[in-house]
Parts: sequence; C-alpha cells; structure tokens
Amino acid sequence: MIPKVVGNCYEPPRPDCANNSCQFYPENPVTRQLSIAGLIVDKFALPTTAKPGPPGPVSDLVFSCTNPAHFPKILNRLAGGSDGLAALGRYTHCLPAQLSKSFSSPQIFAICLPSSSKDPGSVWFNSPGPYYFSPGPRELSELLIYTPLITAPIGSDTKIYFHFPSPEYYIGLTSIKVNGRSIPLNKTLLAIDEVGQRGVKISSSRPYSVLQTSIFQALADAFAKEAGGLNLSLIQPPVKPFNVCYAVDEIQGWHGGPAVSTIDLVLQSEELFWRIYGSNSMVRVRTKNKVDGWCLGFVDGGDAPKTSIIIGGRQGAN
Repeated sequence: MIPKVVGNCYEPPRPDCANNSCQFYPENPVTRQLSIAGLIVDKFALPTTAKPGPPGPVSDLVFSCTNPAHFPKILNRLAGGSDGLAALGRYTHCLPAQLSKSFSSPQIFAICLPSSSKDPGSVWFNSPGPYYFSPGPRELSELLIYTPLITAPIGSDTKIYFHFPSPEYYIGLTSIKVNGRSIPLNKTLLAIDEVGQRGVKISSSRPYSVLQTSIFQALADAFAKEAGGLNLSLIQPPVKPFNVCYAVDEIQGWHGGPAVSTIDLVLQSEELFWRIYGSNSMVRVRTKNKVDGWCLGFVDGGDAPKTSIIIGGRQGAN
C-alpha cells in the first residue's frame, strides 16, 4: 500500500521535487535514517537471461527519489559508490513484485552476494532458474538447497511501518553444529513469537551475522575448542567487533578459504543444512599495531535483541 500523503515542492521541478505527488519515507536500512521523497513512476529495462536479445522493458516502475543535499545522512554507511537502494523485501511495491506484475511472471528472485568489494554481484528476477554464472556455462539452480521462508506476524524493522507484517525473510532453524557437533542452544530463541520477536532472518544490510548472547557464546566456545585441537592460539585481545581471532600464519588455506571447522545451520531436518566454510565464516583483519589475523565473523547482539539470529552478508556471500 502506497501512503497517500500529498506533498508540494516550491522549487523548480526535478525528480525529487514535484507538486501534488504522494510522499514516501525512504529509510536507510543500516543507519535507520529517514528522509522524505515524492513517489515517481517511470520506465526502465533489464537484460533477460531466457534468450539473447534486447533488454526487457518495464513500464510504470514506482520508486522514490531523495535529494542528499536535504538529507545528507541518507546514504551513510552504504557500500562505497552507492546512489540508492533496491527494495527486495516483502512489500507490494518491492522491485521483485513490480517486475512480476510487469512480466506476468512468478515473484521469485535469486541473489548472489560477492565475496569481495572488487567483484560484482548478481541478481535474477522472476525465474526459478536456470541461473547461469560466469566464468563458463555454470548453471546453479540444480545445486541449491531449499527451505521455506517464514513470515513474522508484526514487527517490521522500519521505523514507519513497524506495526505491519515484517517484510524481512525469516527461515526455520533447528540447531547449529560446529565440525559436525551440535552446540547447546535455548531453542525457544529460534522461533518467532506472537509479536515478531526472536527467530532467525537473513539480512544483506548486516555485514556479519549477529547472534543473541547465549547463542553467540555457545558458538564461540565450540569453535575455539575445535581450533584448540588444531593447535591454533587465540589473539589476545581480539580485534573488535570480533571475539575469536587467530594469527594468519597459523591457519592454512584451501579452496574453501581458511582451513577451520565448518559451521552448519541445520534447517527443517538433519539432512538439510546450510554449511559455512572458512571463506564465509572468517574475516581477515589487519590493524595499525601490525596484528594480521583471521577472526570468526559473528558478533554478539546482546541478551535481548529483537531477532535472535541475523545471518549477515559475509555468511551469505558467494
């Protein structure tokens, strides 16, 4: 639902300034900084993967445009070079929903986050596959595992629409394993309650996974115990915001990144799990006092966060 708040602008017309337009409140998902913008309808085109040819046209795309001169903090802490955001959450006017309507296609999207800021990411809209990935004719849809998405009843993370059903993507998690061994968990924290608290969600706006304190401590302890068996010694003090770090020269590398214990997020059954290798569980850190280490890329979210586990971009990257 688009908010029907009418705004007026008393400057020369431009994308962020129009009379009698519906106003919108864009929000930076990292800083929660709000702005005010007019809603705009325009056309654009996207390349198609089904067959070679010209980009597929999209008409009547609804979006908003904010003037950074009026809201200078609206782009703070976004990726370098960012000029805006594409909404991918569960909204009626998110980009996947609008493309689905325009092409009369399924409201499906797949996203591949790059493991480095130097590499481009990829996103496919409105198709369950095939997903071709370079280099070479690699088709990825058959390699994927699937788990149902869960809707939180209320509790959107946005300031304006907090009382609506959450637009976030939650998944069901039953346990966590380190090197094949389950860690102790209070499993009530893994389920969303009637007011949208707790549970497990995926968020590309968080660089690293954020865990409720007891879950984080159980994971950190189990990981450090397994690392001790490999004769790895902790860096003291650790490099913030992390709590578990090791010297780079102590950890061997392989095609899965640093050779450390795997972390499995067990989904709806023991046979279905999201395995995280060292390339996604560890973060390389270098400090001014010449510390060079690999740190476990999970952070402590406190005793009572709104969401018990937020799976961040590092763990979801390619």
